[in-house]
Amino acid sequence: MSLRLSTVILPYRRWHEGGRSTWTRAEQLGFHTAYTYDHLSWRSFRDGPWFGAVPTLTAAAAVTERLRLGTLVTSPNFRHPVTLAKELISLDDISGGRVTLGIGAGGTGFDATALGQEPWTPRERADRLAEFLPLLDRLLTEDAVSYEGDYYSAHEARNIPGCVQRPRLPFAVAATGPRGLRLAARYGQAWVTTGDPKLYENGTPEQSDRALREQSDKLADACAAIGREVSELDRVLLTGFTPDRSRPLESVNAFVDFAGRHRDLGFTELVVHWPIPDSDFTADEKIFERIAMEAPAQLKV
Repeated sequence: MSLRLSTVILPYRRWHEGGRSTWTRAEQLGFHTAYTYDHLSWRSFRDGPWFGAVPTLTAAAAVTERLRLGTLVTSPNFRHPVTLAKELISLDDISGGRVTLGIGAGGTGFDATALGQEPWTPRERADRLAEFLPLLDRLLTEDAVSYEGDYYSAHEARNIPGCVQRPRLPFAVAATGPRGLRLAARYGQAWVTTGDPKLYENGTPEQSDRALREQSDKLADACAAIGREVSELDRVLLTGFTPDRSRPLESVNAFVDFAGRHRDLGFTELVVHWPIPDSDFTADEKIFERIAMEAPAQLKV
């Protein structure tokens, strides 16, 4: 089984001051997909430049031809299914059907309070995603939708002509808990994880591998419960948040070893952060490019 290699490009650079060239370079290097974070701001980048995900992906669609594009991840923190559906249908059209929506419940960062609300509890976030995702599925597959829920409503929302990709663009559902995994099993074309966050500081790679295997097993159980084969879902690991941290990007051999381990765990796609100087994602750009060009061939079996 081959392992796809993708990247995530944080939207912190002006388009005409390095933004555009990064996305076109991602296509030249042969990445399967280039994602971006869908946040209003994020961690240490809060007091610096940070641009919107959908406009950034639209611009990237206009300057690339083969590269798939996506979010890792969109959440209900500041999105509404009706307006998001319209933006996604437009983006899917502009890109010629190259969009994947990474989506999850969101967290407690800046997005959670930017609109003036109190941060939602984990249960409230799970409740909202459980309503958001089925409604978004309908909005992207039906011409007109009306719905009244506890959190979201739609009144004769029109979404003609729908997505270029049929029946809709794919969902990559980020989840580790039981409710999220059930949503991934029912609505996802892919499942996304960053591993077990409790292991990031003091865990070992071996502990991380066990945790990822347990998450995968729970996904398989969620699929079996609704009569779906888990093999129908791609399994995506967003790297940089496991105990390995940035070490896999120190050399081609280190990355191939890391990637091979996770391929053996059943992952079909690894996502690496595009290097950002003086950040948690610092890496040697020349080695990063060598990994993009050389590692996929070494991971074919």
